[in-house]
Amino acid sequence: MTLHREGKTILLTAIVIVLAINALVAYFLPEQVYIREAVVVITAVFYLLLVQFFRVPKRVTPINPQDIIAPADGKVVVIEEAVESEYFKDKRRQVSIFMSPINVHINFNPISGIVSYFKYHPGKYLVAWHPKSSTENERTTYVVKHENGTEVLFRQIAGALAKRICWYAKEGDAVVQGTEFGFIKFGSRIDIYLPLDAEICVKLDDKPVGGETVIARLAQ
Repeated sequence: MTLHREGKTILLTAIVIVLAINALVAYFLPEQVYIREAVVVITAVFYLLLVQFFRVPKRVTPINPQDIIAPADGKVVVIEEAVESEYFKDKRRQVSIFMSPINVHINFNPISGIVSYFKYHPGKYLVAWHPKSSTENERTTYVVKHENGTEVLFRQIAGALAKRICWYAKEGDAVVQGTEFGFIKFGSRIDIYLPLDAEICVKLDDKPVGGETVIARLAQ
């Protein structure tokens, strides 16, 4: 299993803490076998959850200039027409994917193109499904300009547990569909804003696979 670079420090710190807890329990409660075994199991499960969170899955992206690929694993929680007020300032088709703590939190470029806009916003840590999380939580906004001139906006939004958003691109960079553009540590969500004539290829409660599932298709 390959582990993501964003998790190396956390995993190293966690294993030290796990070993220290088990050593202290063994030292102070040498005769409490059941308690010691329970602590071993609980700390092992905790560590394995961290490991699976930072795993790097193998993904094969079906490259197609018209397709919008899911930027993350998770669950589709919003499909609606909404006003995007930061960049477009008009109505768009919004698709939102919620990532729970058990999902891989790598973020994948939904299309290929040039990053025409990027901005980081510090903010709150409301639960990611809260309606105001899109405008009040810590977040980043990317806009990628497609080869046909169409622009697609996607926004990383930190959740109640997420305390750090990582991003790997800046304005002017060329990005390739299916490659990494960022990482969000623990529960969070991504909003995608598409042209009104885009064909939506997913339904509410669908569970797309980041870097593989086609969630929408741009008009020809």
